[in-house]
Amino acid sequence: MAELEAQVRKLKKNNLGLVFEDKLEDVVEQSKTQVPVLKEVVKNRLDLSEAYPNNLMIEGDNYLALSVLNYTHKKNIDLIYIDPPYNTGAKNWKYNNDYVDKDDEYRHSKWLSFMRHRLNLAKNLLKDDGVLICAIDDNEQAHLGVLIEQLFPAHEQHTITIVHNPRGVQGTNFSYTHEYAVFVIPKNLKTIGDRVIDGDDVSWRGLRDNGGESLRTDARNCFYPIIIKDGEVIGFGNVVPNDIHPNREENKKDGTYIYPIDNEGVERKWRYARQSVEKIKHLLRVADGRGGKEIQIGKDFGKYRTVWVDKKYDANEYGAKLLREIVPSSDFDYPKSLHTVYDCLFAVVGERPHTNVLDFFAGSGTTGHAILEMNKIDGGNRKFIICTNNENNNGGNGGIAESVCYPRIKAVINGYKNKKGEKVAGLPSNLFYYQTDLVDIEQIHKVPDNAKIRITYEAGEMIAVREDTLNEVEKNEWWQIFEGKGKLVAIYFKEDKVKLAELIAKLGKKNLPTALYIFSWGKNEYKGEYSSTNIRVEDIPEPIIEVYKELNRI
Repeated sequence: MAELEAQVRKLKKNNLGLVFEDKLEDVVEQSKTQVPVLKEVVKNRLDLSEAYPNNLMIEGDNYLALSVLNYTHKKNIDLIYIDPPYNTGAKNWKYNNDYVDKDDEYRHSKWLSFMRHRLNLAKNLLKDDGVLICAIDDNEQAHLGVLIEQLFPAHEQHTITIVHNPRGVQGTNFSYTHEYAVFVIPKNLKTIGDRVIDGDDVSWRGLRDNGGESLRTDARNCFYPIIIKDGEVIGFGNVVPNDIHPNREENKKDGTYIYPIDNEGVERKWRYARQSVEKIKHLLRVADGRGGKEIQIGKDFGKYRTVWVDKKYDANEYGAKLLREIVPSSDFDYPKSLHTVYDCLFAVVGERPHTNVLDFFAGSGTTGHAILEMNKIDGGNRKFIICTNNENNNGGNGGIAESVCYPRIKAVINGYKNKKGEKVAGLPSNLFYYQTDLVDIEQIHKVPDNAKIRITYEAGEMIAVREDTLNEVEKNEWWQIFEGKGKLVAIYFKEDKVKLAELIAKLGKKNLPTALYIFSWGKNEYKGEYSSTNIRVEDIPEPIIEVYKELNRI
């Protein structure tokens, strides 16, 4: 027993696994005495139509933005894509207000601490089948992999190599042309869709089945004519009755009928049944075969490969130059190629048109731009949330949020002129711009009553974001009302309920689904008391405080 106890003491004393100095940042310490809320910058709003998705841009430290999102969007994000600082030693990343030099003995620890705090907050936002994608290069790729392994034990990692700089960056021994995208996906879950294969790379094979179980008698519904005209597939005939035996090709008024009969005259079957072949008509072509016309099917999709090489991933041509075309004053360091980000996002949400995508290292706004492009192509309703600070990182032209990210998204939504002077059509959508603000609470673990009142008065826009009902229509000393997307949100500020009946009557006249947030000192005080067919009652501010308490325990 003495020996066992000694071993236990030894294990407790030693740190096993990835070990780094995890000093709390100022912003993390700050969150113990001040809680973040959102305040809209109304002049930056792009509210084009109720029919368009409501996208969000949040300006502020991303730790604070993620804290807010833990209240507004917990378990509500389908995909997180981030392009964090690579910790190269360049003057593009600060830790506790100081640039981290490449010779700093603790630079890896500082980066890991910085990332751990944010990923801990971010993982709460993902749905059960949600995916995280993190762009990175060789400076921290190895450390990131171990950190993710610790933070996401129920997930698997897949590291994709992307050739983003074909010219190369000269190192001592090698010229670096690549970086990585680390996909973090739930284990044992098919989450990644199929990649789209370009025309020249499509592989073709006969639509007529062969080999085992390929006879007409093996699948009656797979024996029917495919109608061709002028070398194109124009339609499909009905399933042929069992007692009729046609020729391989039969010319009729509306075209040539091709049956799945091989060169030896054996009646076989098509690979697709009559009831499903219409869906793959666009994949079919007519070819000349040894015994006559052949119908071929092209495979224009396939699994993603782990190495991506294409000129469209060039970060200079389709990142920096494209950004300067959209925002001429931009001097942003190393924006991603739009196609790199698009293809990463498409792998996860390309076949899911109603999804929420978050980027809390938004930088120049490439993620938002890519989502707008994706929605344009397939008519999707994907929404993005992009978060970035507003530090002076644009060659003295202003902060990154106000002088790069926002102008880019605004230009893409409204349209802009390219370097040739040609009009580039806009990609219509809505954008609501918020800044993080702080409410003094003295201490998070024991919030005094006066601080609870302050939070209630300042939380309106954050609650509106939570409900996706973003247009303020009324505010007075008693309540605040928002409307949008066919819904209402109301916040009743005071402990005194003398005006509550008046507010409920006002809401009832609208006859819309309504979320009514009522101030209370505790939790679940009014849940059932004022609810009705159209009104759902929530408490405030205790649920907000509980979220922030939990985050500080993390």
